[in-house]
This record gives sequence, structure tokens and C-alpha cells, in this order.
Amino acid sequence: METPSSCAILAAGFFLLLHVSMAASNPTQDTFFLQCLSNHSQYSSPPISAVTYFPNNPSYTSILQSYIRNLRFITPTTPKPLFIVAPTHVSHIQASIFCSKIHALQVRIRSGGHDYDGLSYVSQVPFIIVDMFSLRSISVNVEDESAWVESGATLGEVYYRVAEQSKIHGFPAGVCPTVGVGGHLSGGGYGNMMRKYGLSVDNILDAQIVDVNGRLLDRESMGEDLFWAIRGGGGASFGVIVSWKIKLVPVPEIVTVFRVERTLEQGATDIVHQWQYVADTIHEDLFIRAVVMQSNKKGHQTVKAKFVALFLGNAEKLHALMDESLPQLGLKHEDYIEMSWIESVLYWSNYPIGTSADVLLERQPSSEKFLKKKSDYIQEPMSKSGLEELWKKMMELRKPVLTFNPYGGKMREISELETPFPHRAGNVYKIQYSVNWKEEGVEAADKNLDLIRRLYEFMTPYVSKSPRCSYLNYRDVDLGTNGNGNASYSEASVWGTKYFKGNFDRLVQVKTAVDPGNFFSYEQSIPSLAAWEGKMAE
Repeated sequence: METPSSCAILAAGFFLLLHVSMAASNPTQDTFFLQCLSNHSQYSSPPISAVTYFPNNPSYTSILQSYIRNLRFITPTTPKPLFIVAPTHVSHIQASIFCSKIHALQVRIRSGGHDYDGLSYVSQVPFIIVDMFSLRSISVNVEDESAWVESGATLGEVYYRVAEQSKIHGFPAGVCPTVGVGGHLSGGGYGNMMRKYGLSVDNILDAQIVDVNGRLLDRESMGEDLFWAIRGGGGASFGVIVSWKIKLVPVPEIVTVFRVERTLEQGATDIVHQWQYVADTIHEDLFIRAVVMQSNKKGHQTVKAKFVALFLGNAEKLHALMDESLPQLGLKHEDYIEMSWIESVLYWSNYPIGTSADVLLERQPSSEKFLKKKSDYIQEPMSKSGLEELWKKMMELRKPVLTFNPYGGKMREISELETPFPHRAGNVYKIQYSVNWKEEGVEAADKNLDLIRRLYEFMTPYVSKSPRCSYLNYRDVDLGTNGNGNASYSEASVWGTKYFKGNFDRLVQVKTAVDPGNFFSYEQSIPSLAAWEGKMAE
């Protein structure tokens, strides 16, 4: 049997060729790899060979594409993995790490595929994907109000299983049910109960991670520094997170929702202006999202604002709150809809009222799009004149949509040092910029990317500064990248401080301690000081 170094030399040329051209697999090389994986996987049912997919496997393309949520990264020229491992057991993950180290392959870790810039399944260097979709068990314990959730589960599956066991428990996480738990939780995880209970990472009790040495660690054995880092610092910089123990939160048997739209002609400017002063200070049981977009009504160009709310209480209480705090919205009695918490999950996902909760078990979205997202934080409400200028810019650009998510409540109470996610007190709301398109090709992509970047540039005077902050789970490579190699601290801090502010330094310290060789690396992974110093020494 060849030594690790000779294996790496033997494989390198073939890997590079396959990575670039996606030529047909070499059966000899496939066997060679499977032998390495099998040697390092002690679990035999199923064997790792049954969950490893090379390009010549009939299932390779469908597995690769089934969790790509952004059509920008499904083109013929998009780099493809040398193979995909879809683990059903921890030993499959351990073997993938060992063999990738031996053969100098990069590992990309995918749970739900909602990574906006494709970093969980695309690389510019030879790589494999560890695809977590088979590891999706959920074990709910209502008695101690917790659940163990594997990283390949979706948020919809988590909500369904919790509601299956209890009508008075929920979990504070995102409103898109097909998002994978692994990436969502490790990047922060916010949703419409964040003002009441904080982020998903504020409600994690334990975790299991396979580290660079192949060890399966829990909170006690990994230590509090690493446990801190993976709760908002992006798990893929530190290892492969297998599962999470989450804390369930109480929800009332009856919650109330509403969804209304107002155009400029219906007073949208005044309403959005007042919303800025109310949304982060109103009762923490209430979350009101505002979505703003250009619109054409009967040939007339305007801007419309859609307001979507979740209130952890009944309609009567919400009606009183809204009449007192945001009467400009002009809500009527029939606008308030009472339902169970799990029904509100469906409502926020735009399913018709009365839809069975079984749809939350569907792992695939109804359609995919070409898309780009960006983010910002507003710390001082925009003036009316500023909003009017924004409406003009949106009507000029036409396509980009802005989503305003309010902060305050519990988010104001938690220290920005508590987890790597630092965007706490001092933020009125977060902005998500979004542009979607259906046309294929580079020209269409460049056009739409330019639109969202121009709107982002326009917003510069109105948003957070020094740094201009962004949300990690709205991954945005426009902020900067590490390139393909080991980035220096100063290079990585360009984007790192935007996501993490002062917490970036502690993340770098943890990374240097647990993965000094920077094995778990990608375009925006936390850098290892040891790896950079080693590179400089060379």
C-alpha cells in the first residue's frame, strides 16, 4: 500500500484534470479512493462505498443538484466535486476527513444548500462534498423541553416534529422551511421569534462535532471556546457538526398573524417611517417584518411595502397594540388571523390557510432561481426624505427587493460577546437585499448583480459604519475572500470584522487552536494564525 505522500502525488494530476474538465471518472482512481475511505470507516451497514458518488455514478448529478438553491452555481462551467459522500454514520465523516487530508482535497460541508454564494458546494480547488442530507433524525423531549437535531434536517422538519409532540412549544429559527439546520444554526439563525427568545444560537444546549483529527466531540469534550465559536461563527471553519441539542421555547396555543400591503399612494412612506420607531421597541411578543419593492399598478410605477407579523398572543391584544403603536397602518378587525404556532409557520411560508403541516416535510422548494443577497444594519431610523430618495432609487433599478427585520426585545439584552454573532443592542433593524432572475447566462447575471450592488452602494450613508456590518448567513463574497490559499489575519479581517466585529479575534484564536493547519478552509473561513505563519516560513 502506498504511503500517504505517494498517494497524494499519484492522485494530484488526475484530480486537477477532473476538477477542471469533469472528464469521465477513472475506475482505477475511484477504486483507489474507495479503498482509502473504506479503510478509515469502521461502520459496515451501509458501507461507505454505498454512500459515495463519483461522476460516473448515475446518481451523482441528481445528488449534487438536489441541494443547490441558487441556479448561478449549476452551470456547465461551475466546478464540480471529485466525489460526494452522503454520510449515514459518523465514521463516514471521519473517513472523508482522513482521506481528504491524505490527498490534499478541500472539504465542503452541505446541509440544506441555502448558502447564498454557493460556498458549501463549490470550490476553485480540488474538493469533495460531505452532504449531510441523510443525517436528519430529530428526537424531541418535551419533558425537559429540548431536542437533538442532526445537521441534515430542515427547519420545516424540526418545526413539524416539535409540534407533533406539543402544541405549546416551538423553536426560534428561520421562516423558510427548506433551510438546513447545520448552516442555519452555526451562522446565527434568526426568525420571527427573535425579539422574544433571541437567535437560534441563543437556544443551543449542546452539539456534536467531528474535528480535524476525526474525533467526535460534544460540548464537554470540545470545551467552551469551540462551543462558543460554532454558535454563530460558521461551523465549517472548525469541523463537521453532526448534531445539535436545542432548547425548545414556550408558545401560546393561539398566536395571531397579519399580512397587508400599502403603496406610496396609500401612505407607505409615513408608515415605514413610523415603523422604524416602533418595530424594535414594541412588545417583544410582536415581530413585524416590512418588505419593500418597486411595483407597477395599472401602468403606474410606485413602491409598495408589505407588512407581515407574528404575535405570540390573541387578536384582541394585538389589535390594541397596533392601534396604540402603529395606527398609520390602518389595520381592520378582519386583518388579524388567529391560529396555532405551527399554522403560523405555514402562513409565513406563504402557504394558503388550511394547508396541512405535512408540507413542512417536503425538503425541496417549489422552484429555484438565480439570485444574489446582501445585508446591512440600520442603527438610526432613516428620515422621510431619505426614504423618498430610496424609493426613487428602487424605481430606477426596479428589481431589487429590501426586507426589513426588526431587532430590540431579547436581542437588546444579550451581550454581543455571548456568541460570535455580535449584532445586538444598537441595531434598529437588519436589511436583506435581494435580486432574483430567470434568464441564463453571464450577461443576465452581471446585469442583476450590478443592480443589487448599486442599491447597496446607495444605502452607504444610512447604515452601520466602522465596520459596515453584515450577517454571516447572508453570505456575501463581495465583502472579500481568502482566495484559495491561507489568508493572513489582516486579509481575512476585511470581511471578518463585518460579520463578527470584535469577536473575529476570538474566532481566529479558536481556529488556530483547533485547526492549526487550516484544513477546514473556504473563501470566507476563519483563518489560522499557525497556518499563515507556516506559509510565511516556507
